[in-house]
Amino acid sequence: MLQTKKSSEQILFIFLGIWTVFNIIQAGFVEVHADEAYYWVYSRFLDWGYFDHPPMVALFIKIGDSLLPSTLGLRILTVITSTLSVYLLWQIVGRYVQNIKLFILLFSAIVLFHVYGFITTPDSPLFFFTVLFFYVYQRYEAENKIKWALLLALVIACLLFSKYHGILVLFFTILSNLKLLKRPSFWLIVVISIVAYLPHILWQVHNNYPSFYYHVIDRSAAIYKFNFTSEYFLAQLALAGPLVGWFLYKSVVGLKSSDTFLRAVKFNFYGIFIFFLFSTLKGRVEAHWTLPAMLCLFILAYIAMARKPVPKWFEKLAIVNIALIVLVRLILIIPIDALMKVNVVAYYFGTEKWAKQIHEKAGDYPVIFYNSFQTPSRYNYYNRSTKGFSYDSRYYRKNQYDIWPLEDSLRNKKVYFVIPDSHGDQAKQDTINTSKGVFYGAWIDKVRMYQKVSVNPVVAPGDWKSGEAKTLKLKITNPYNEPISLGNKGETWKCYLEYGFKKDDTLSEFKPVVMNLEHIQIGAGAPVEIEGVIKAPVQAGKYKMIFSLRTEPFLGGRNSNMIGVEVR
Repeated sequence: MLQTKKSSEQILFIFLGIWTVFNIIQAGFVEVHADEAYYWVYSRFLDWGYFDHPPMVALFIKIGDSLLPSTLGLRILTVITSTLSVYLLWQIVGRYVQNIKLFILLFSAIVLFHVYGFITTPDSPLFFFTVLFFYVYQRYEAENKIKWALLLALVIACLLFSKYHGILVLFFTILSNLKLLKRPSFWLIVVISIVAYLPHILWQVHNNYPSFYYHVIDRSAAIYKFNFTSEYFLAQLALAGPLVGWFLYKSVVGLKSSDTFLRAVKFNFYGIFIFFLFSTLKGRVEAHWTLPAMLCLFILAYIAMARKPVPKWFEKLAIVNIALIVLVRLILIIPIDALMKVNVVAYYFGTEKWAKQIHEKAGDYPVIFYNSFQTPSRYNYYNRSTKGFSYDSRYYRKNQYDIWPLEDSLRNKKVYFVIPDSHGDQAKQDTINTSKGVFYGAWIDKVRMYQKVSVNPVVAPGDWKSGEAKTLKLKITNPYNEPISLGNKGETWKCYLEYGFKKDDTLSEFKPVVMNLEHIQIGAGAPVEIEGVIKAPVQAGKYKMIFSLRTEPFLGGRNSNMIGVEVR
């Protein structure tokens, strides 16, 4: 038995070595994903929180990129923690049954585990700290000792600093074992975790809860579509292994156990998958959001399958499954001309060249891109700067570029404006042939931009009659460290205050608020209140009203909250 355990550990370490080397090669040669570039910009502005996510991913990237400024450096902590996660998973499941061949086969067959073997997004630290949470919780549940309680508290804080999905892991774990509430050490864990997480909570308060508004309110779709749910089911099957995932789910459903720890894993497995299933009623669910549940699927499927003979057909099918995954991973490293016509493949090539081609036109001047937090981030990453900026219009969603001090440094400066489509005075546009297609650029002298200015009614408008004109008192707040003027006298680029209504997923045409802006001067950090006339939509229904300050030559920003209005 000892020899078996020893040989299993030897095989495990050989696999860990192969897994690590493969991930290092992948991390070093695959161009950065657009989201990774965005999180790299996070790391240039270390903070206790960000618009979309908690800060752990920024710390992962900052540490690695400081040691090794390259794609490998950006991803090196993900590579290391992925290897540690495999080792910890073996320690977790090895307490029940040991079958190292099956362990490696199942782990290697799950697509999502390959993705977070080298890609660095908030899911990378979430992966590691979820595994570490289950590892420590397994020991804390078995031994109610203060050392496990203290360690668990720190792991919980790190889990929550990784991604908000960690809350689901904690909720379903507690729900699976309510006897924890009777342990004094449990309440010690709660206190320490909250204290450790307090800086992020305070960051949310100081920034008006941007993550809450984005994840809970702005991301909700108004109209349910059946494909939200059908795509969710298909994605979960594919990520568990395109050929063998179905058998893993089948094995978990048939697993019977009264073990308290496995009960927690089961609660997380069912709870998280069902939670996101119901989330499809509100909008599209990204396939990887179920990552913690996928870890639970692996743990439970391994234990269920290792307790009885594994079908020969499954082993063969799993090997084919793994071969397909490895083939895809190799395709992302080695450019094959015949595959460059496939958008999914082409996406991972040519970005560095594109960034340099744009930089040749813009030089060291700031560059503004339209409606994308990813495009300026890739430009920033490959030029090792923070001079790329996203102009987030009223037709796009808000993101971290609306919080960073980048806009403040652009106003009244000369910038290069890059768009994917030609418009305006074509004689003044540059046509830029890049590795990512044709882009168009133009110089803007003395940029006028008010992205961060807040425009909201002093009193909520309530119910309106169809087509009714209402006079609202609007509070316009200038957050900048310098005064601004909304008038257009003597200005090259004109400013307009406009409003629109959103119903279901459709945004109406924006119209000017009837008011005189010409003499409105707003001091640094100061608000003003002014009355304006708004006309309600003709069609009855529930709407979201949006106010927008449009400054030429841009489309206009989203300068208000989504204001609920009902037209009768």
